[in-house]
Amino acid sequence: MSSLSPYAVKLPKRPTQPDSALRQVNEPERLEALHSYEVLDTDPEQVFNDIAHLSAFICGTPMSLVSLIDGHRQWFKAKVGLETKETPREHAFCQYAMRAQDVFEVNDATADTRFAENPLVTGDPNIRFYAGAPLLSPEGQPLGTLCALDTVPRELNDDQREALRILARQVMAHLELRRIRIQLEDERQKLEGVLRMANNAGDALYANNRSEIFVKQDQRLVRIATADLQYVEALGDYVNLYTARERFTVYSTMKDLETKLPVRDFARVHRKYIVRLDRIMTIEADSALLDGVRDSSLSRTPVRVPIGSSYKSGLLGRLNLV
Repeated sequence: MSSLSPYAVKLPKRPTQPDSALRQVNEPERLEALHSYEVLDTDPEQVFNDIAHLSAFICGTPMSLVSLIDGHRQWFKAKVGLETKETPREHAFCQYAMRAQDVFEVNDATADTRFAENPLVTGDPNIRFYAGAPLLSPEGQPLGTLCALDTVPRELNDDQREALRILARQVMAHLELRRIRIQLEDERQKLEGVLRMANNAGDALYANNRSEIFVKQDQRLVRIATADLQYVEALGDYVNLYTARERFTVYSTMKDLETKLPVRDFARVHRKYIVRLDRIMTIEADSALLDGVRDSSLSRTPVRVPIGSSYKSGLLGRLNLV
């Protein structure tokens, strides 16, 4: 009685698909479709891990992979029974399986000339059996496979093949959901950016049209109508705000004051001065003479403010010159 290897199997009922039976693909278009999912080199996700475990359980194999093929490697989004995260594309069974019309099955890799000398067959993990269902985008682009592997020859039954097809479709469904979530998040961020811009524009419009400001004086807030302001003067770390009757000193900067005063009414005329345009009575050389008091019952005390050379042309451009 001859001795039989415990791993001996009968000849496969389903011969491995020849290369001529595999679909032809446009590689640039395929890679563009793959990269659109933004999934390569991402962290493991439970849903894909669960599908890989279920695939191994149903097929009765110690290894299962959700494998994606880019231009130079096969990368594993999920893996069972294998430690490595990727392998060179030229060693990948999946580069054949992803182009198959159906489940691509290799019953004994040592008996297939395409795989017999493959380093994944002759060395770790010593693949003998491989079955992979292609992962196809909605446009029909092959992205990779859901595959089951074993270190001994074997053959799937019809139920296992159908389960592998179903699970491969589930992988693609979750990849699509994942892509949609990313697209929605991108759109949300864009919308938030637009809203921020609109809010900022609204704030600026409000700031440039506000008719009053509040200043802190002696532990209290004082409201000043911008129409009452005559000019603003920088003084070190402080700013003096002059109205027709009072002076308010606040801890602030000229830049901060510029954002709070309505642009249509005020102009920066010097690095140390901002003036209200309708208070300018006369411009003489490098200075402006401001009307000191609006109330005609009081004596007027004009105020002379210097005009910086870099501000003069801008100031003249805003005045109604005849």
